[in-house]
Amino acid sequence: MSLVEASKATRVSKPMLGQIERGQSTPTITTLWKIATGLKTPLSAFLEEQQTDYSCINVCGSEPIEEDNGRMRAFPVFPYDPIRNMKMYFIEFDPGCQHASDKHNDGVEEYIMVLNGKLQLIINGEEVTIKKNEAIRFRADVPHEYNNPYNGKCSVYKMIFYPRR
Repeated sequence: MSLVEASKATRVSKPMLGQIERGQSTPTITTLWKIATGLKTPLSAFLEEQQTDYSCINVCGSEPIEEDNGRMRAFPVFPYDPIRNMKMYFIEFDPGCQHASDKHNDGVEEYIMVLNGKLQLIINGEEVTIKKNEAIRFRADVPHEYNNPYNGKCSVYKMIFYPRR
């Protein structure tokens, strides 16, 4: 597509398109919307970060989010991604840890995979125990708790998936 054709399709001036293409100008969201609409491309395609074939993360390399006087440590592995509608944590629960979570928005699901130890979940009043090498998926739009009433530390991966709107 030529610059003239792109300008006609998007209703963005040729000089502005040229400046954006050369990296000399940063478009406003309104300009991006015009370009996306004119090129019949989702706006999110312009907002995505450059994707690589893989991402390697040091799970405990970030500052943890602590709860229950430090007995629960949640390390963000992959922060919320609006394209994939998910986020992921590595969490450590010390013995005696109790953490209640408010219900999430409708349709949100959590996936918990226990790496070691045992985790007691209370999902909408029902108690479920998950042991090493076990996993659970549940609707998180109800009140739920994470407890470690056991002697050893429990480590898990937790993924939260959000419904598409």
